[in-house]
Amino acid sequence: MRFGINFFPSIEPTHLSGQEYYRQALALAARADELGYHHIRTVEHYFRGYGGYSPSPIVFLTAVAQRTQRIRVVTGAVLPAFNHPIKLAAELAMLDCLSNGRLDAGFARAFLPEEFDAFQVSMDESRTRFEEGIAAVRRLWTEAEVRFDGSFHQFGPLSLLPRPVQQPHPPIWIAAIQTAESFVWAGKQGHNLMIVPYLSAFDSVAANLRAYRDSYTWAGHGSTSGKVQMSFHLYIAEDGATARREAKAPMEEYIRLFKASAQAWSGRASSQYQGYERLVSLLDAITYDRVLAETRAFIGDPIEVAEQVRAIVAQFGPLEPSLQIMYGDMSETAAHRSLELFATEVMPRLAHLSSDP
Repeated sequence: MRFGINFFPSIEPTHLSGQEYYRQALALAARADELGYHHIRTVEHYFRGYGGYSPSPIVFLTAVAQRTQRIRVVTGAVLPAFNHPIKLAAELAMLDCLSNGRLDAGFARAFLPEEFDAFQVSMDESRTRFEEGIAAVRRLWTEAEVRFDGSFHQFGPLSLLPRPVQQPHPPIWIAAIQTAESFVWAGKQGHNLMIVPYLSAFDSVAANLRAYRDSYTWAGHGSTSGKVQMSFHLYIAEDGATARREAKAPMEEYIRLFKASAQAWSGRASSQYQGYERLVSLLDAITYDRVLAETRAFIGDPIEVAEQVRAIVAQFGPLEPSLQIMYGDMSETAAHRSLELFATEVMPRLAHLSSDP
């Protein structure tokens, strides 16, 4: 079974500067490569403590690529709504070259109203911009000369440089949270899937995963579906009670920062984001005790965490956990301890499980 590390910054500059955050994250990434983790993944967000230290996954992952030898680098994810497809295609191809073909290209729609407002993009255009952006990037990667005539972008004929190392193109991943249409669309297109199940009811996540896998097969992409990554916070200590006690503060800080960004949904609604107007109330209902009871994070000693991973795989099928090990006001020492203990004490217990469908 494969596991990766997911850097989703949830920290304010009053606690940790950007310079220090990147130093710590890059040290963890280099060690994860040595320990045999499969991927390093990071997000695109702006402005706030919730994600704001990661405005460019491509810049961060380029630094990771130069400090590692084997580990995959995953944009988890870039946002076509806020980026021109020519620039995205070129910079992602450049990262594939600089990493010697280790890029997995993840795309997302974005979901925070204040980001759409700042970039002067209508949320009602979200899905169209997302699908058009991916289509344009894919053509730029695979065709010698591209003339593109979309609703938002028209260009060409032109050829892209550099060309990606991986042929016909780097693997494409689609980020999805709770909109069923996103899961079905990813399956129909034959793309891999990235899930953040933090707020969604697990039975709803399971239903959306079935819809993804069914649509993947029905669309003729193979008898099995694409790969699935699922994000989970991780906190391990040698003693389970210690882990549960120490993880409480960083988990609650993560929730606080998430709520601060989600407040932008107050008084807002969008037909393309049905239910998101309830985001704040959903976050209000996520207590630390509920996180533990519902296995919305992997927290405990190595034996307990291994059993938590087994339970998630039993519920959702084959997947590749993407582990957040540096969140909230967690210390650098604690993040390294989780990284080391998971690799040395948990991964060997799960070697018999498969990440592939």
